[in-house]
Amino acid sequence: MPRMESEQRVVTSNGISQSVRVAGPPDGVPVLLVHGNCSSAAFWEPLIRRLPETLRIVAPDLRGYGDTQTAPVDATRGLRDFADDVAALLDEATLFPAPDVRPLVVGHSLGGGVAMSLLIDHPDRVAGLLLAAPVSPYGFGGTRDVAGTPTTPDFAGTGAGTANLDFVARLAAQDRGDDAQASPRNVLRATYVSDPASLGVDEELLLDSVLSTATGDDNYPGTSVASANWPGIAPGERGVLNALAPTYLRLADDLVAVASKPPITWIRGDADVIVSDSSLFDLAYLGSLGAVPGWPGEAECPPQPMIGQTRAVLDRYAAAGGAYREVVLAGCGHSPHLERPAEFVAELLALTGVGSATTGGTRAAV
Repeated sequence: MPRMESEQRVVTSNGISQSVRVAGPPDGVPVLLVHGNCSSAAFWEPLIRRLPETLRIVAPDLRGYGDTQTAPVDATRGLRDFADDVAALLDEATLFPAPDVRPLVVGHSLGGGVAMSLLIDHPDRVAGLLLAAPVSPYGFGGTRDVAGTPTTPDFAGTGAGTANLDFVARLAAQDRGDDAQASPRNVLRATYVSDPASLGVDEELLLDSVLSTATGDDNYPGTSVASANWPGIAPGERGVLNALAPTYLRLADDLVAVASKPPITWIRGDADVIVSDSSLFDLAYLGSLGAVPGWPGEAECPPQPMIGQTRAVLDRYAAAGGAYREVVLAGCGHSPHLERPAEFVAELLALTGVGSATTGGTRAAV
């Protein structure tokens, strides 16, 4: 099978200049790839090389990442600034020549939340969702059960104030070293994947992608405010990590209520340390380990059950007339498309109509 190759284009859409990777014929089966936090469309490049040329691939850099304009993120809209940018691309004839295109939308991590937001706001434009290690439909951190009940009224311990400031500074300085735990290279190796060897020859490409993240109050990580609740900080109204905070990102009920429910495949690794019921980025879980001082205990501030929350919402989606499939990859971390590409491609092709159908609320372990 020939290797798919992408080309980079720049379009002005939704009022900003967006950089987009495009591959495959204009009349190919449309697939929209939405990357996660602290990355860019380049994070999909190893996957694109493995895809058949019958697909039409469109992979944008989200605002503030890659070569797309560093426009501000209004966190009070959740992830809708990103979703609106992506939705506008569907009407770009140079990207999707067919009118009223309905692509399969593939979202990784934060991109999974963008994909869910896109489905909620534009259900007639989405053929299906492939959610790869997606953020919980109840946001990141600050909730105590599978119903998304807030731990505190102001969602303390979530948002921009949870960022590692050394990591942020090293992003801004374009640090390519490996001399510190918080260096972007070491974070890539230790948290984006379970086995750093899976990065292979693409490590520099993927590090470039991480380093393309725009830092500051309007982008990553955003602003924070003081809180009377542990650990003393709560989300502000600007920037990426606040857009992910449960204060503003509450997708569950709207996702379940979507009238037209395309099939969803949820694929994740059982060794993910970012989106997990024991996430190393959840301050409540870190507090339970003694890594964040003053943790008030399990009763007051339990770790977020991220996996249980996503499953509970997708079960509701299926009960309301939709269909989903959960695929769990043994020994895989946060980036299934990099770590287990063969299985990932198979699930992607199944959703585009090549392979077995997605039905019910099925689960599979691989």
